[in-house]
Amino acid sequence: MKITRRKFLENSALSAAGLLLLPSQIKTSAPNDVVMTVNGPLDAGKMGFTLTHEHILVDFIGADKVSKDRYNIEDVIKVALPKLKDLKNSGCATIFCAEPAYLGRDPKVLKQLSDESGLNILTNTGYYGAVQEKYLPAHAHTETAEQLAARWIAEFKNGIEGTGIKPGFIKTSTDTAPLTKAQQKILRAAALTHLETGLTMLVHTGNGAAAKEQLAILKEVGVDPSARVWTHAQNEKDEKQYVEAARQNCWVAFDGISPTTIDENLRRVQLMKSENLLDHVLLSHDSGWYNIGEPGGGNYRPYTCIATQFIPKLKENGFTQKEIDQLFKVNPQKAFAIKIKKR
Repeated sequence: MKITRRKFLENSALSAAGLLLLPSQIKTSAPNDVVMTVNGPLDAGKMGFTLTHEHILVDFIGADKVSKDRYNIEDVIKVALPKLKDLKNSGCATIFCAEPAYLGRDPKVLKQLSDESGLNILTNTGYYGAVQEKYLPAHAHTETAEQLAARWIAEFKNGIEGTGIKPGFIKTSTDTAPLTKAQQKILRAAALTHLETGLTMLVHTGNGAAAKEQLAILKEVGVDPSARVWTHAQNEKDEKQYVEAARQNCWVAFDGISPTTIDENLRRVQLMKSENLLDHVLLSHDSGWYNIGEPGGGNYRPYTCIATQFIPKLKENGFTQKEIDQLFKVNPQKAFAIKIKKR
């Protein structure tokens, strides 16, 4: 059987990470349609109802002071586990845990919570460049994009911090436009990492102009727009830009759904439906989390608004079950299946 160069690259990346499964191991998806959870590879077709941007453990102290000595794992489990069980009982099967390195990422905690809650949980590689680069480690300023990408690729191949737990996506971020030199470099490193691993980039984005700058960097590196999720697209108030981005094959994520934002997010989803672009939309709460440094972890917000309030609102406004499944089942599978996406 003849194999294309693109398929060879995809297979090489998946094989390096232990992800290339035999056809007999896959029941509902093609052999390469897998995602990487904290418990290993999962057939993307088994992700079920998925929330693509949530948090469990976050530390806002800054990259130069962050440390696992600042919290007790059992305290985190005690606070987070009931929230995650509530989420599982609401019908959710998979969540993406979006706190990156130097901002609270702890794959061991996530694995324990996955095991005890029954949820599929994905963690990430990459660095967070927003908030004036407060959460970037010192070496992110001195190393090249290629050197940073090599660090992230190594996590995909070998696991994070000696745990053997591998990332399932790339998390990075920028402020509003114009992007700083460091933020540009972080995006370039993420793009290079994608070309070696096939991991999708989840990019926290300050506004629409920043999203366009990001796309220019991806184009320069040779990455297709479908490899990037425009996270926090709701930060941009010009709703025409959602449509423009989706038509360029970007994923547009409205991930600030809460009891106070239901109507505005309904309007955004209605707009995308009217433009026949519902197949480019991702939705989540950006909720949680155990806040290191605050007594008892602070105000840990639940993950159930979408299930208990937003989906009923969608149904009241004419969304079919098929369309809801598109948003919460089909789209996450397509967005995050590990595949190299070149321009």
